[in-house]
Amino acid sequence: MSFLKAIDSDGAQLDIDAKHVDTLRAALKGPLLTPADAGYEDSRTVWNAMIDRRPALVARCIGAADIAACLRFARETGIAFSIKGGGHNIAGLAVCDGGLLLDLSLQRGVWVDPKARIAHAQPGCLLADVDRETQLHGLVAPLGFVSATGVTGLTLGGGFGYLTRRFGYTTDHVRSMTVITADGRLVRASENENADLFWGLRGGGGNFGAVTDIEFALTPLGPEIYGGGIAWPAERAPEVLDLFRKTMSDGPPELTFACVMRKAPPAPWIAKEAHGTHIIALFVCWSGPVDEGEKVMAPVRALGGMVGDIVQRRPYTTLQALLDATQPKGRRYYWKSEYLSTLSDDLLNAYRGHAARIQSPHTGAILFHLGDVLGKLPVDHSAVGNRDVKCVLNLAAAWEKADEDATHVEWARSAWRDLKRYSTGGTYINFLTEEDAGDRIAAAYGSNLDRLKVIKRAWDPENFFRANKNIAP
Repeated sequence: MSFLKAIDSDGAQLDIDAKHVDTLRAALKGPLLTPADAGYEDSRTVWNAMIDRRPALVARCIGAADIAACLRFARETGIAFSIKGGGHNIAGLAVCDGGLLLDLSLQRGVWVDPKARIAHAQPGCLLADVDRETQLHGLVAPLGFVSATGVTGLTLGGGFGYLTRRFGYTTDHVRSMTVITADGRLVRASENENADLFWGLRGGGGNFGAVTDIEFALTPLGPEIYGGGIAWPAERAPEVLDLFRKTMSDGPPELTFACVMRKAPPAPWIAKEAHGTHIIALFVCWSGPVDEGEKVMAPVRALGGMVGDIVQRRPYTTLQALLDATQPKGRRYYWKSEYLSTLSDDLLNAYRGHAARIQSPHTGAILFHLGDVLGKLPVDHSAVGNRDVKCVLNLAAAWEKADEDATHVEWARSAWRDLKRYSTGGTYINFLTEEDAGDRIAAAYGSNLDRLKVIKRAWDPENFFRANKNIAP
């Protein structure tokens, strides 16, 4: 008798009869891969090259029936499992060592009903997949900043981007989700069906089931907006940050900035003489009337002395992809993050100081501009909470070589240890690394944690879904 050597959900060694594996393979429409099979390496690797785990099996699921068969196999055998959608999450929880990886990346269908203004997205969709189909009709679901991000993970963790100030979290625009639960049922969750589960899914991460479909309510926008990037030498940071702060306080919700301090990449839109030098850049989205874009940007351009400026009338989809080149798959990434309610002089001075100590040409100290409409719903509107946030600080270290890990990880940790004193006390669940647990997860869920625990006990009392930012039942 032959056995598959695997690891169970508690991390112990597990021998699975090969006949059980053959039964699973026969039940799947998609391929079931072992480490010896072509395609295994591609499936097991994710965006962050610091994640290097080797599942015993990889199921490339074609549809909900494949997902259900894999979860049934996991329940029956006790094998550890993880679920990969877009594979872009910083923590790399999509991949488990010695377990079963459910790779949903082949499921990237999007169906749009422009009359009803809704879209359905499969669980392997990237932001670009949804944006491409919805923008064909001049409609949008407010998503994130990088088009290669997975839609399902983004949405389950809340989701924010250029349109959050105007329209709220991504998850605020979800009408329903279809989910396979811990007991194997395929259920629909909405305000009218399984409302407690629906509440928890909108911010509670992958704690409650495997999502097979997300239904988004769409909003008219595009296909053109006014936006892009504009950059100055780092010496101009005090003026730029003052403008950023003023816009955060007084600017209209149609205007959003993402502020980055970093070394200038060799991008064609940045002057060659600035390449490799420290800069400050604003990535801009004006989602109001496109013809007003020049007027809105006038105070920004009045600062003068730019080393690059590509803020212009452009398709919304190109703005969504503008930062993609700074976040390629296969680079090494480590983040620390906090929510902020104000930007004091002391905070901005400290932020500039830590940015000046950046060594990697790929690392950035980022301030994401939120607030406005986001805070007009009650904190318990959905599980994502933290609606008092005005800004997100993300200390995003990125580099190429493993022997530089300690240097760049310590930059992020050191800056975070100093800057967290300015935090609201909350943080963004999707930005937490694998080492972040306990208090950090509690900080992300905030006052909604107790209710999430109740829902977890109701829908997953044995913690079957645990390869996530876990809410222990």
